[in-house]
Amino acid sequence: QVQLVESGGGLVQAGGSLRLSCAASGRTFYNYAMGWFRQAPGKEREFVAAIDWTGGSTDYAGSVKGRFTISRGNAKNTVYLQMNSLKPEDTAVYYCAAARFGSDYVSRLGNDYDYWGQGTQVTVSS
Repeated sequence: QVQLVESGGGLVQAGGSLRLSCAASGRTFYNYAMGWFRQAPGKEREFVAAIDWTGGSTDYAGSVKGRFTISRGNAKNTVYLQMNSLKPEDTAVYYCAAARFGSDYVSRLGNDYDYWGQGTQVTVSS
């Protein structure tokens, strides 16, 4: 059974940093891209960042570009989201997701992803 487990969320002041982790288990994630999405109360889920299987291709939402960095661990089944210069509008539940794409391909569409984690809460106070 495939599992994605997020960790690293919490409460931080505006301008602070958090590092989210997502550990994937249950299968070999060869050729799987990983993505981060978030959902704030009363809002639709939105794309945050994605990384391809090799780690060589990344994509970011405009609202986080330059502040967030997505990366993969050496074992390829762990993905990180380093979040710097956090703003109150970054407050949301953050989800990681996995999708079997070919190399170099990433997607901003949630429907393209096959597996999802349970989410981790990030709260940024002003």
